[in-house]
Amino acid sequence: MRPRLPYDDPGTPDARGPARFLWWLVVSQRGRVAVGVLVSTTWMVLLTLPPLVISRAIDDGLRAGDTGALVRWSSALLGIAVVNAVLGMLRHRVMSFIRIDAAYRTIQVVVRQAVRLGAALPRRVSAGEVVNIGGTDIAHVMRVMTATGPGVGSVVGFFAVAVLLLGVSPTLAAVVLVGVPLMMGLLVPLLNRLQATETGYRVEQAAVTARAGDIVSGLRVLCGIGGKEAFAGRYRAASRALQAQGYRVGAVTSWIQAVGVGLPSVFLAAVTWLAARMAATGSITVGGMIAVYGYVAVLITPVYFLIEGATDIGRGLVAARRVVRLLVLEPDVTEDGPRTPGPTGPADLHDPDSGLVVPAGRMLVVAAARPADAVEVVDRLGRYVDSATTWGSVPLTAMGIDEVRRRILVADNDAHLFAGALREAVANREDPDDEAIAAAVHTAAAADAVPDGLESVVQEQGRTLSGGQRQRLRLVRALLADPDVLLLVEPTSAVDAHTEALIAARVRAARRGRTTVVTSTSPLLLDQADEVAYLVDGRVVATGTHPELLADPGYHGLVFR
Repeated sequence: MRPRLPYDDPGTPDARGPARFLWWLVVSQRGRVAVGVLVSTTWMVLLTLPPLVISRAIDDGLRAGDTGALVRWSSALLGIAVVNAVLGMLRHRVMSFIRIDAAYRTIQVVVRQAVRLGAALPRRVSAGEVVNIGGTDIAHVMRVMTATGPGVGSVVGFFAVAVLLLGVSPTLAAVVLVGVPLMMGLLVPLLNRLQATETGYRVEQAAVTARAGDIVSGLRVLCGIGGKEAFAGRYRAASRALQAQGYRVGAVTSWIQAVGVGLPSVFLAAVTWLAARMAATGSITVGGMIAVYGYVAVLITPVYFLIEGATDIGRGLVAARRVVRLLVLEPDVTEDGPRTPGPTGPADLHDPDSGLVVPAGRMLVVAAARPADAVEVVDRLGRYVDSATTWGSVPLTAMGIDEVRRRILVADNDAHLFAGALREAVANREDPDDEAIAAAVHTAAAADAVPDGLESVVQEQGRTLSGGQRQRLRLVRALLADPDVLLLVEPTSAVDAHTEALIAARVRAARRGRTTVVTSTSPLLLDQADEVAYLVDGRVVATGTHPELLADPGYHGLVFR
């Protein structure tokens, strides 16, 4: 029964809607869920038996003066209590496995989808939304699974109480059969309102989380430009709005909880009063009256689980809707049909959309009047979007994604830095040796970022490092990957001129004979290029060496502005 997590293959989720996704989590572990339903139902039904046993002990034992009957019924009550205690522990254990399975299965399909989306993920989904899926939504999805055990058992337990009451008084059984559904019906408007307010809260929470992440990651820059207080003020305003929305969610939740606790108590009092009246008139025995009180008191447990389950399902649908919204996204690049291997030797890259030709084995710097144009060119050259780009005679769209990623590397300033020792932080498909790491650190002029050498510890996202140090560590990792084509996006924008000159010369030497493309308008980098491509409005308008292009007034103004 114990799940072995994570799974090698969590399965294909049903992303046609939040309810279908939750049902997929159930049927993916149908055997365990079946056990949970059986154990929970047996446990719930056995909860209804003590009132019956107590009533028989009173009528057959105490009132009749039969000690043997009293002992037998008392022994039966003890046996039921022991069995139910064991079943209660087993129920909790099985339901914990079911919840954990659903959580890990959801995590796996979300992570798998994030990897599948690749560079398209940050364009389609905010960081705050992804964080909230992992931090909050999965917890709500877990809780929905409780409805598969105690939820089903509560329905069976409700009908078991009705059947037992039917043996005492058809009138009391009718009151229960009508009263409990009416109580549940009173909750429907509140549950619908909870789902609506919870959905709005989740949207605002994702936005506030994303803003907090942006502030933390850009704190150094904000301090430098004096924008810290402005952004902090916007965050405070957004937090207040989120707080107000949270109060609305809390208000609805408190009403649901109040109704869930209050109505069953009122119902219990009403049925007990009715049973007492019937006992006084002789319609039922004293033992029967006590049994009725016990049945209705026991009924509070299944009603509680039903109310809790309805609340959990409402919240789970909100959470599952956000998960499904991520799962239905498609990557910017597709891989259909047979794959064509890439060129076996040096070959030029050609981007027809911009007119750019990247000569094989040379260092090309792209200087764009608008930085966004250069990024779009790099996205096409690295196949982060499908385009007509070719490598030699092979269209990039005809190559396998894995081969493109292995042989063409895009290194930008948003690349994540993982926590750990330097060796782990800069590792790629193959762990580089110490000599290779030291050489890459030298090429990137990153010695000051790793004061303890190869034993240096890098914090997550390099939070203890300056912007320039983080940039150079990313460059170290890119150099160690040693791809056939290296595409560097503004690799020296956060370093001083002296360091930039060192990096430019060393990168050119380290990459000699291999294709390297750099986007930059820095004269220090442009002067090291074998060739410069000048872009205006996304199109190449001139190519040549840096000194040659300086005769162009537009280019001259761009690089010396």
